[in-house]
Amino acid sequence: MSVTVKAKNDKGKLPSAWMDLLSELYPLYPIRSDKDYKRAIATADKLIGKKLNITQLKYLDSLSILIETYEKEHYPIDTASLKPVDILKYLCEENCLSASDLGRILGDRSLGSKILNGQRQLSKAHIVKLSKHFSVEPGLFF
Repeated sequence: MSVTVKAKNDKGKLPSAWMDLLSELYPLYPIRSDKDYKRAIATADKLIGKKLNITQLKYLDSLSILIETYEKEHYPIDTASLKPVDILKYLCEENCLSASDLGRILGDRSLGSKILNGQRQLSKAHIVKLSKHFSVEPGLFF
């Protein structure tokens, strides 16, 4: 089932009230098709990076959960073929973290560079810190 809602707000201004967000942007229904998925992504893109009020933030959070749920089911990522250091490099890049920043997270500035260059392996303590910092499952680094 695909839901189509025409945008009443064509001035580029984001709606600020909950019901206006639902009627003018993407209604918060489960995403069931690629068409709905693309619309939800486009809506999220309109909101990301903008100064949002609390209602808009809650709407974006709810929409993000719907998008994530759809992506997990329809676009799963096979991490089995990835090395833990490659996953870590990706997470650092996505979060704009340097090797030095990574080292600070791990408690030793020089450690970030050594791990990213393959000179040191991740310890269990490192994995715990990283999984908490990036909000990912520890198993991603094994």
